Amino acid sequence: MLRPLFWLSLPVLLPQALWLKCSARRLPPATGARAGVVGQGKPLKLLLLGDSIVDGVGVERLEDALPGQLARALAMRCGARVEWHASGCNGARCRELRAQLARLPVASADLAFVSVGVNDVTGLTTAGRFALQLRALLAGLRAHSPAALIVLAGIPPMEHFPALPTPLRQALGWRAARLDSVGRALAVSSPGVCHLPTPVPDDPAAFAEDGYHPNARACARWAQTLVASLDLARLHRLGNHIVV
Repeated sequence: MLRPLFWLSLPVLLPQALWLKCSARRLPPATGARAGVVGQGKPLKLLLLGDSIVDGVGVERLEDALPGQLARALAMRCGARVEWHASGCNGARCRELRAQLARLPVASADLAFVSVGVNDVTGLTTAGRFALQLRALLAGLRAHSPAALIVLAGIPPMEHFPALPTPLRQALGWRAARLDSVGRALAVSSPGVCHLPTPVPDDPAAFAEDGYHPNARACARWAQTLVASLDLARLHRLGNHIVV
């Protein structure tokens, strides 16, 4: 029932969306190296592929955005030397991230983190098309890193984004949940892929100045949640025979 209501409500939502596009504050990607090494121990290769989250939008330095925070959290949890590489593209939809695959490092990853979907929500990608594109993206990533655990980040509940006005906020929140259900289903049917929900507190203080992206403190909490939520028993080993 909600699906046809969303499309029927577009004439009402469109003016809000256009106003937001013109008035929203746009923050740049984070500065700093897109690859690095943290921790000590046996090597673990972490690859991050995604949209503005992987590009660090909303945080000044990439080491304080999710890529750097996740690398440090993994190094501490696994007692490993985490070699990380972030391939982010601000504003990218799923179809555009597939083009990023050709520019990934040659070395296979042990753990791959994927953030995609928010721009497909705002870009009105249909659930069917998103499913096809996400399946192709995951297949391409699997071809690059055959043995990796692929972590698919859940599309965040956009109804909590302070920058979004009502009723656009609620409508995009429903659309986000719809596309996120596609990601969950694909993860269940794809060996070596797990879907982990993206925590978004109903608290404006967890967001950057644009009211749309997480700030550094929220990224740190998210990284800790990701590491704690990983089904490490399924992995048996990460990287070069790292027992977890």
